Amino acid sequence: MMKYAGSLVVILMVWLGSSIGNGSIAQKDEPRSRTPLSNPDTFPVPKKTPGFMFYIQRDPNTNTICYELNLGKEGKLEKNNPIHAFWIRYPEGGHRKDLNFIQRKFAYGINSKSIGEDRYELRSVAYSKLPLVLRKDSKNQYHVYVDIDKTECILNRIFIRIDGGTFWHPNVLYIELRGVNPVTGKTVIQRIKPS
Repeated sequence: MMKYAGSLVVILMVWLGSSIGNGSIAQKDEPRSRTPLSNPDTFPVPKKTPGFMFYIQRDPNTNTICYELNLGKEGKLEKNNPIHAFWIRYPEGGHRKDLNFIQRKFAYGINSKSIGEDRYELRSVAYSKLPLVLRKDSKNQYHVYVDIDKTECILNRIFIRIDGGTFWHPNVLYIELRGVNPVTGKTVIQRIKPS
């Protein structure tokens, strides 16, 4: 059994490397080349379809991770797993692709737990320090809420700024949260430095 364990780790590392980055397989922890930092406001914006909640974008490319309500066959929310995540692969023609197992469990997945009637606490598997809440508004519509700059907002976008580092240890400069204050309708932005 032990002789297969090392092989399994290598297979998982290659799978993770090929799925998180820009599609290339990372063989080892090589330094990333520093390229001019992109302006996240020039990235494509996913279409807001019914049940669309928020999205994540990050350097080094425009591949986008989207989060939507996970609705069953009858159109009702799956209470054990209320959020479904998927890619929009813009550099590859903008097609939709589900996250694979490694991406769901270690990078872009969401853990959820019920905290009341039609209310769920959501936490990123990669950055669990930031609690999100999925709940209905006064119009019976679901939104994901988060505190941005000490104001409860409806979350729209997360942008992760990466500048150099290595594939397995990227240099994350900041995480930018963008949302809308549901009372004023104004956009609220905050940058967090990960610790």
